[in-house]
Amino acid sequence: MKYLIVANWKCNPPTLKEAEKLFSLIREGVKNIKNAEVIVCPPFIYIARIQNTGYKIQDTRYKIRIGAQDCFWENPPTGGGAFTGEISPAMLKNLAVKYAIIGHSERRKYQKETDEMVNKKLKAALKAGLTPILCVGSKKRGEKGNQEMKVQLESALTGIKRAELEKIVFTYEPVWAISTTKRSIVATPENTKGEAIFIRKILTKLFDKTIAQKARVIYGGSVDNTNIRDFIEKAQMDGVLIGAASLRPDDFIAAVKKVDASIKFSINSE
Repeated sequence: MKYLIVANWKCNPPTLKEAEKLFSLIREGVKNIKNAEVIVCPPFIYIARIQNTGYKIQDTRYKIRIGAQDCFWENPPTGGGAFTGEISPAMLKNLAVKYAIIGHSERRKYQKETDEMVNKKLKAALKAGLTPILCVGSKKRGEKGNQEMKVQLESALTGIKRAELEKIVFTYEPVWAISTTKRSIVATPENTKGEAIFIRKILTKLFDKTIAQKARVIYGGSVDNTNIRDFIEKAQMDGVLIGAASLRPDDFIAAVKKVDASIKFSINSE
């Protein structure tokens, strides 16, 4: 299974022209990678145009896919269409979107998304055939943080079938380590690895050990070109979610190539 490198552009860039240029640079910069899959998640309004910047999803030269930063929990017309401002999973699927970020810490904080809302979005995304990138994390470290993450996981996975678990990408997103958090603390590969193990323990309790070990767990928290290799190699993550650095094409492309080279090296060393 290839490593996932997810670019979350958040509410950036400010113009369509800049978005098209950024995507074009990334698309060409990662064209020759072999051991990783890049997922670019732009704002909703840019998705359709980005699909027309010379990128074709069926073109095997490009190891890059388009994702969304969120989705709603209804799929009109069967779910009813009276939801002003929302984007349904079916709409995203129609645009050849493959992935959708769900439960990001910023949406939990600023849009007041609850665990129940995250659960509904997760179910809707799976039903529509999207691959959810489910974010879980905590504001605090240690036991209290683990308890918070446990509640998020248990709530998000309520009603999810065992067979659906392998379609979900789990993202460990420690709020305390994100650069935009006041008095943030830099996360280390060592404690990140421990939290990935904790996530798998919860999945084992909810489902079983076999499927928990197969689950994809990635890391999101101020990742860039300088630390990405440690989170892949030392923390043994299945990929990363990159925020600010994904808006700097040279930095992001270098990060992707480091992962690709790291994997090649490990394969050749065996």
